[in-house]
Amino acid sequence: MAKPTGFMEFGRELPGTRDTKKRINDYQELYVEFPEEKSNQQAARCMDCGIPFCHNGCPLGNNIPEFNDAVYQGNWKLAIEVLHSTNNFPEFTGRICPAPCEASCVLGINKPPVAIEHIEKTIAEKAFELGYIKAQPPKTRTGKAVAVIGSGPAGLAAAGQLNKAGHLVTVFERAEEIGGLLRFGIPDFKLEKTVVKRRVDIMKDEGIVFKTNANVGVNVLVETLMTDYDAILLCGGSTVPRDLPLPGRELKGIHFAMDFLSQQNKVVSKIQFKEKQIMATGKNVVVVGGGDTGSDCVGTSNRHKAKSVTQIELLTQPPLERAEDNPWPEWPMTLRTSTSHEEGADRKWAILTKEFVGKDGKLNGLKVVDIKWGTKGFKEIEGSERVVPCELALIAAGFLYPQKDGMIDQLGVELDERGNVLTTNYASSVEGVYAAGDMRRGQSLVVWAISEGREAARQVDKYLEGVTYLAGKEVSLV
Repeated sequence: MAKPTGFMEFGRELPGTRDTKKRINDYQELYVEFPEEKSNQQAARCMDCGIPFCHNGCPLGNNIPEFNDAVYQGNWKLAIEVLHSTNNFPEFTGRICPAPCEASCVLGINKPPVAIEHIEKTIAEKAFELGYIKAQPPKTRTGKAVAVIGSGPAGLAAAGQLNKAGHLVTVFERAEEIGGLLRFGIPDFKLEKTVVKRRVDIMKDEGIVFKTNANVGVNVLVETLMTDYDAILLCGGSTVPRDLPLPGRELKGIHFAMDFLSQQNKVVSKIQFKEKQIMATGKNVVVVGGGDTGSDCVGTSNRHKAKSVTQIELLTQPPLERAEDNPWPEWPMTLRTSTSHEEGADRKWAILTKEFVGKDGKLNGLKVVDIKWGTKGFKEIEGSERVVPCELALIAAGFLYPQKDGMIDQLGVELDERGNVLTTNYASSVEGVYAAGDMRRGQSLVVWAISEGREAARQVDKYLEGVTYLAGKEVSLV
């Protein structure tokens, strides 16, 4: 464990952020430098809790007390070895994970939990700085070839693990760059793309082949993959967005959140695209959906210098603290204010969108109504219907399932009742074809995608070799 009395001596402390008025003028990451001594103190807060519930809270099963102790001791080499034993990309999760581990931290019962997410990021960045993270190609090759479809966190994690096992791995990505939603979905102010490229470059040096603009089922034949590869792993994500089929949906000025965000990521990276850019500049923006993607739209709209930004949510505003029926170590259903919200947004809860309103084919308002939730759903509050000004509506209502036309239809894999790829131990209904991540599980967190990729890689390795020595969630380094 770390310092026995650390949790009594030190309070929770996190890096500060750049001034909101300045940072909305750029897309650089938000946080300022945090002294190493303070990170050491934060790791020292990890207590001798006996049963570390943080393990259960983390989908990857990270060995959190062990790497906290290594940080407290200043042993960065051991810290990254422990962290890498369960997590391929701590530099990603340390920036964009909602940290379910912290929600399960035993210290969090009556005090602010250990700053696990920050410590993960610190370990990763320190390890890069000291040269501990570098290419480690496998010493021998099996001669077996695996095609990984999709280069999001699930695909990248699976590719890394399968390459480690000695297989010849090729990753097919239909977009212009590698990374999936890490690359095109998450704004640079949360995850600068140099962080993604740094890791991808290492994976290339380890022998993984990446093919971009390779849309399987369109310009890459499914039959070719079935012939040329010993196994195929589908990690294409959940890509069909949930729409709002309301009156006026055809008006100009209504867009899916991911179209808005991916365009801006391309602009920052100087990647050209054919479509006209969706701009929030000078407009009243309404973001429909209260999740992380909606929050990213808020931050991007502020950087576009929108006239106003409003984020509306169908559900009731969460409480500031845990309710009695939401005890530790459950995920706390409490109000969260993101850094994008801090930059400016009018947040509204328990609001139903009823109609898109416009003139001459262009959106100029949203007809909404307040609702009240009860045991049998919600009811509209009489007399609360109104039209709010809106020239740009961004639909951030989540994703339904993976795209079926093309690869999935051509492969002929069975789907579950939700439209995701049906699997048994990550194996689809087609021999030699596996699936992982959002394409199999449904829309979820980056940390779950990494876990899915790692676990699917174990099953593919076992299929190819009859046995696997790849680490799983039940395997600990220490």
